[in-house]
Order: sequence, then structure tokens, then C-alpha cells
Amino acid sequence: MATRKTPAATRQDQEAASPAVPALGMPQLGDVNAYLTDAMQRTFLFLDTLLDRGNNYLEHLDQGTPPLLKFDHELVMDGHDLPNPCNYALLRLQPPADMPVKPDARPVIVVDPRAGHGPGIGGFKFDSEVGMAMRAGHTVYFVTFRPEPEDGQTLLTVMDTEALFIEEVIRRHPQCQAKPVVIGNCQAGWAMMALDARRPELFGPLMMVGAPVSYWAGSSTLNPMRYSGASLGGSWLASLTSDLGADRFDGASLVENFEKLNPANTWWNKYYNLWSGVDTEAERFLEFERWWGGYFRMTGSEIESIVENLFVGNKLARGEMVVGGKPIDLRNITAPIVVFASWGDNITPPPQALNWIIDTWGDERAIAAAGRTIIYVLHESVGHLGIFVGGSIALKEHDQLVTSLDVIESLPPGLYEMKLEAKAGKDEQRWDELEPGDYTVHYQHRTMEDIRKINPEGREEEAMFSTIAQWSEFNANLYKTYVRPWVKMTATREVADAMVKLNPLRMQRQLFSDSFPLAPFIRRQAAEARAHRASVGDDHPLKQLEKKMARQITEELNTYRDRRDARTVRTTRQLFGPNGLGAWLKPHEPDAVVAHERALRELEAYRESALAHITEGGFAEAVCRIVVAGMISIGAFERRSLRLARLLAQLPMHASVSSKTNWVQLLKDQARITAVAPVEALNALEQILPDTATRERALAVSAAVMMIEPTLANPRSEIIEFLIGTLGVNPQRVIGLARKLTDALEKPETKIAKPKAKAAPRAPLKAKATKAKAGVKKAAVKPRGKTAAKAA
Repeated sequence: MATRKTPAATRQDQEAASPAVPALGMPQLGDVNAYLTDAMQRTFLFLDTLLDRGNNYLEHLDQGTPPLLKFDHELVMDGHDLPNPCNYALLRLQPPADMPVKPDARPVIVVDPRAGHGPGIGGFKFDSEVGMAMRAGHTVYFVTFRPEPEDGQTLLTVMDTEALFIEEVIRRHPQCQAKPVVIGNCQAGWAMMALDARRPELFGPLMMVGAPVSYWAGSSTLNPMRYSGASLGGSWLASLTSDLGADRFDGASLVENFEKLNPANTWWNKYYNLWSGVDTEAERFLEFERWWGGYFRMTGSEIESIVENLFVGNKLARGEMVVGGKPIDLRNITAPIVVFASWGDNITPPPQALNWIIDTWGDERAIAAAGRTIIYVLHESVGHLGIFVGGSIALKEHDQLVTSLDVIESLPPGLYEMKLEAKAGKDEQRWDELEPGDYTVHYQHRTMEDIRKINPEGREEEAMFSTIAQWSEFNANLYKTYVRPWVKMTATREVADAMVKLNPLRMQRQLFSDSFPLAPFIRRQAAEARAHRASVGDDHPLKQLEKKMARQITEELNTYRDRRDARTVRTTRQLFGPNGLGAWLKPHEPDAVVAHERALRELEAYRESALAHITEGGFAEAVCRIVVAGMISIGAFERRSLRLARLLAQLPMHASVSSKTNWVQLLKDQARITAVAPVEALNALEQILPDTATRERALAVSAAVMMIEPTLANPRSEIIEFLIGTLGVNPQRVIGLARKLTDALEKPETKIAKPKAKAAPRAPLKAKATKAKAGVKKAAVKPRGKTAAKAA
């Protein structure tokens, strides 16, 4: 008797007999239960990490908010104990056992920003500015600060204290003749720059990392923070906030401004990245949040000076910032300046980091003529904080900067961009051993036009910010005259301290800690999740859907940010542009124009002085002059060349050259002459080098330094080829001598005879030099292919 099948059984038989066909329009979800288990576990681990963040915050407060350094340290000086106390202190960092200090290595001082957060970002990791300096054998000092300022503390108090710190570091290293290297991060960059201008005798090279100096610079899309001063009416709000705080300005307000710049990261990405990769991201998240959540305060005087002089007033670059009754002139800085900026930095983009060079000097020739050296390094993508804490940045840019200090101080004065080129995959270079590590370094000559090109939208809009600064000053005077007295009468320190604790940035950490009522339950569930962790792979369909939704949320928040910023820019232009308040409060003359006019006047004076001494000197001066002209013709100095020059100086050169010859100083002196009188400087070689043998040897030494063999087939030897003709020497003898010099370094057994000086009559100056003298302002040594000599 046949068994009757139910409809359900019939369907099962049909499905078993036919291949599975997915329903149209239904996505493949994979193992849903596995994904939900993973998501739930991640959620409890995520919440557990946030509880740890709250506990870390409270623990850090209980400890007195010390600097978050990865290195042991000892206190050297405490600003609290000085006659004019401040909350700064000097620490000496103790290197790990595998990083011994070299006794003859100059000290390095790292100064962290006081811009809302606490100190420690410069030594946050072993792969950091501090770590790279220690790896190179330097004794490293760190300038730290406490959460609360001293009563009556001002910017001048801080500057005087930091000057005492540097003096103490110098006193502790009597065996080192070179002055300390100072690294200023972000806000500390301009602070150290101002101190360097006041006390240049204390400083070796100054490295400014992510440091804003030209606050009006930028573009409408690059750094919208500069427009906030207009929307808030200028500096008066910072004054009101500090007055309400009973002469205390809460750094959390500055941090909040930073977080508003990127709402997608603040509200979503930071937490989604933790949740999605909580197994590996928790430790990194907690490490960073420990620093990010440390909020420090300033006095009202400090924040007022910063906002009025820098953020809104933009007075530092043009020399109008007055501290202690004296204006700060950045041209007083004598040691080399290195600026490190990044295109991925929306807080200090390259225009804000570099435009001060135009506004301070006006002309690149003025930099060289004054004997100053400025170098900048640009990164393509790293963000503001990545400049300080990025491991890849430390191992590349910071490492190369620290290990190139000898070259940076030996560079002829001028404006350069430092370029790093990976050695990997390249053919072995000549003298490669002079550049240990993975990179070769070039210092490419730059002009003011090169810096102008860095500004995406030009600099015309800075006129509007001149109007905003005038409007800000008007509002600030109104507030200080009519409102401040009443606010100060009502504000008390007790109420201010209570309001600080209620700040949302602090409250989210205070409330979500182990004191949270559900914390025990979260801890148990997180422990259970770790014990039975069941994660799904990134190829899971629901995991892919999750990531797609996360990207969409990020895009929506970025769209909101872009519309908000565009609205702010549009409103600012309408209110303060030429059809708004700009018609009433006329912009001042652009700083670049003022600086350029001053530079032309000074260049004329420099030129007259140089022409009066153009034929002075001998063999050593001639070699330096040729090298400078040759490197300008090539377009760059190479790190290998300057280190090679140091080796060549040990070989027999000329009877007039001794072991005491200061080649570095001679190179700088000749660069100053070449900057203002390039054509005359080359033509005067006929008088400086009186005989053929001396001329041949000078050209050979110069070619060896520049790592070229003077042949017509070598485009790098334009200056050498030109001078071979004008000086009337045998090119084969020059080539032979150049090869003997380099062979003597590679093969020490090669002997180089030291020539005797000959008292031959000096050749008269050629007519073409006198003719070129008429072209006073146009004469200049051009980049490769257009040497000044050929132009003559």
C-alpha cells in the first residue's frame, strides 16, 4: 500500500532532486549566527576598552598628569623653583642599554606643544623624534609642563625659563662646542622660533615640526580652521573664556576645535575602527587616548597673547609680535632652520608652515646674503599627529634629519628643499658609504616662487584676514573696556574648576569607567568573549556589508563637514571681503610686498660690499666659490658631496691651505658673495687663481667635491666646462687631477703632490665682468642649463 506524502514532504523531495537556486534579489548572508556571535563579542570587548580608557584617565589625574614618555627620565630643572615661576620643567631622558650616548655628540632638546594636551607626543614611542636622536647617540632632553600654570605666568615668563633650560644643557656638555639641536613640535615650533630670534647665541639647528607660523595662509579647502576667527568675531571670545575661568583657559576648548575639523573621525571612525578590529586595535587606542584625553590649562595672559598675536593677528612673520617690550625679528635667527610639514595635515598645512619665509625675507637671495640657511621637508600624506608619532615618519624623515645635522650646518646659506630618495632597487651609487641607511639625501635649491606655488589658491585672500584682524582688535578693545571688569567681579576659581570637570570631553571619560553601574557586567561578558573568541574573516558577506555601511557613514559625515566648511568660508568672504567690512577696514599692504622691497634695498647694500672684496682670497676661497656656483647650476647639494669634501680636505691641496683652514666658513662666505654678485664672482677667479697649475688644481678639487668628471658629455659639469675655457687650462689635466684626488681616498697608497705657491702676476679683470656689473638686479646663477656664466 503506497504511503501518501504531505505537501511539505513533496517539496523536500523536489528540492533534494534539483540544484539549489538562490532567490532572485536576496543577498548571500553566509553564516548569520557566526557573524552575530562575533559582533556581540566585539561589542563587549569594545565597551571593556572604553572602561579601560576611563580608568586610565582617572589614574593619570591621580598621578598628577605626568608626561607620557616611553623613556625613563630625571628632573634637571623645575620652573616652579625659579624667581619668576612657571609650570615648565626640563627632563633628561635615559636611553635604553642598546642606545649608548656618544660623548662628543651634541645634545638634542625636544619641546612638545602646549596646545590643549599634555606633553609626551615627541617621545610617545621608541620610533619617534626622541628615539631617533637616541639611536644616533645624542643625549636627549625634554621640555615638559604641568597641567596648571603658575599665577601671573606669561609668554615672556615661559620664554625666559626655556632660555635658562638651554643654558643649563649647554653647561652640562662643555666638551661639545656645537650648540644644542632644538626640536619644536606644533605650537612649540613657533615658541622656539621666537626664543631663537631673541637669544640666537643659544641655538644650534632649529627643527620646526608641524609648526604654524603664517596663520592667514592656506586655502578654503585645505585648512578651514583659519576662518573660525572670523565667525567668532576675533580674539574676544578667548579673553571671555579665560576670564570666566578666573584667569584660566581650558585646553579642552582647543582640543574641541581640533575634533570639529574632522567629525567623521571624531564621531565615527575612531570608534568603528576600534570596534571592528578590537582584537588588535585596543592597545593602540588606549595608548593614544591616554595622551589625547589629558587637558591642560593656560593663564588668560598666555592664550590672549597667542590668539591676538598669532591666530588672528599673524604678527610673528612680519616682526610685529612684541614680547617683553621688544619686537621679535625672525631674521635674527643665525643657526639653520628646518621646517617639516605635510599635505595631509589639516591643522598646519604647508602654506602655514612655510609662508613666513616669504613674509620675513622677501627674496631667497636675501637669505643667502645674510648668511642664513632654511630647509624644508614636505610629506605627501601624513596627518598632523602622524608627523610626531608616525613610526614610518620616525624611521624615515626624523632619522634622516637627525643623522644629517653635520651636513645641515655645513650647507652654504640659502633656501633648500630636502628630498629623500630610497636606495632600494637603485644601482650602487658612488661614495654610497657616506650615506649610511636606506636613503640618499639631496638639498635642492628653492626660490620664493617655489613656495608661492605651494599655496593652492594663491595668497590674495590673506587681505581679507587683515580686515578680520582689525575687526578682532576693535571687538577686543570693546570687551576689555566695558565687559571684562564685570566678568572678573563675578568669576571665581572654585566655580571655574567645577565647570572644567563638567566639560563633555572630560565627562565621557570620567563617567564610563569602573564606577559605571554596568561595568561589572561588561567586564564579565568581555572576559567570556576573550575566553571563547569566535571571530569571522573579512571575507564574510555580513562583514563586508558592515564595512560598506561604515564607509557610507564616513562619506555622509565628510559631506556634512564639507558643506559646513563651505558655508563658513562663503559667509566669511561676504562679511569681510571687499564688498563687506573690507570696504571700511582696508587691508594693510601685503607682508610679502613689504619684505620684498626691504630685501631689494638690503641686497643692493650687500652687493656693494661684496664687489669691494670680490677679488680677495686665494686657492681655498676659489674652490668654495666654484663649488657653490656648480651646485647652484646643478640645482642641488648632495649630502654625499659635503661629506666627501670633508675627506678631500685632508689631502694635500695647495701651499696656502693648512689643516686649520675653516672650509665650512669659507663655503658660507663665498655663497654670500655668489648670491649677490654671481657673474663677477666667477670672473674674479682669474685674479684669485694667478697661475695655470693652481687653476687646474682648483677645478679638479671642485669637480671631485661635486662628484663629477668634467667632460662635455656630463651635463652636471657646466660650470667646470665653462671655467676650463675662461681660465685657459688643459681639460685633460683637470680630469686627471680630479681622478687622482678621488683615487687617493679610495686607494690611500695613491700619492698627491702638494704644489708650491707661485707668485705669478695676476690677470686683469675681463671686460665682460665690468659689463655684467650694469645688470645689478638681474644677475643670478640659474639652475641647470642656464648658468650665470653663460648668461654673461
